[in-house]
Amino acid sequence: MFDDFELTRREGDGVRLRVRHGGAGPAVLLLHGHPRTHATWHRVAPLLVAAGYTVVCPDLRGYGGSEKPPTDERHGPYSKRAMARDCLAVMRGLGHERFAVVGHDRGAYVATRLTLDHPEAVSALSVLDAVPIGEALGRCDARFAGSWWHWFFLGQTDKPAERVINADPDAWYKATSEHMGDEAYEDYRRAIHDPATVHAMCEDYRAGLGVDREHDDADRRAGRRIACPLQVLWATRDDMVDLYGDVLDVWRGWAAGPPTGGPVESGHHMAEEAPDELAAALVEFWSRSRSGTGTSLS
Repeated sequence: MFDDFELTRREGDGVRLRVRHGGAGPAVLLLHGHPRTHATWHRVAPLLVAAGYTVVCPDLRGYGGSEKPPTDERHGPYSKRAMARDCLAVMRGLGHERFAVVGHDRGAYVATRLTLDHPEAVSALSVLDAVPIGEALGRCDARFAGSWWHWFFLGQTDKPAERVINADPDAWYKATSEHMGDEAYEDYRRAIHDPATVHAMCEDYRAGLGVDREHDDADRRAGRRIACPLQVLWATRDDMVDLYGDVLDVWRGWAAGPPTGGPVESGHHMAEEAPDELAAALVEFWSRSRSGTGTSLS
């Protein structure tokens, strides 16, 4: 897994992150979702390196082997703004001042916040299976609550979800080595069997229901937009279209230019289920971004 990649611990914004990086060429940052670690990218990252890119894959703060800072009443240490600052610090520490970002699931929220807060650093943004948190909560209805009830279960504090999850993490999350690959599966299992990681992942969701939505809503009021090229991809066997109809249309209000993208034949974890298709779509997007807008990925 990750042949010829280096596994290190790098300084984020006051926390140390576990980071895997390798390759040569323009830099791209890959951000995983819940409850995965950076190992979810183990089938995609080598394809991007072979295509001529430097690839950086961190565990987000609180996840996997990265540090889990103490939280506060607003869950601010687990806000996507804090996670975005971590990612920026890691990339700058590795010598990358400007780079493309790809985020899946919860990582897509971090990628979006990184792009909005630090537009000078992000040359292109790809989001996988996500709309902005503020958009999702603003459109929330009974169908969303029925499908995505875990947002509210993980995010509430009166009866914390940690006790339920820690009673049987394997039953709760239900991933398999056949699905993920043996080494990635073992890395994931170490994470979900760590009560500190489970708590941090719940804090991610608690921040999502509060401070993260506040940040999104403030951006909308201020008219802030994603300035770089934006790609949106969604899995055919997930529920993005059922919930939002025209997924690209949801993102049009967030982007200075028209977003591009479309469906990928896959279940939700497309980096594990459809790595070749995903890598090809990313490389094509980055190539078009450079030639069509003059945007540099370096």
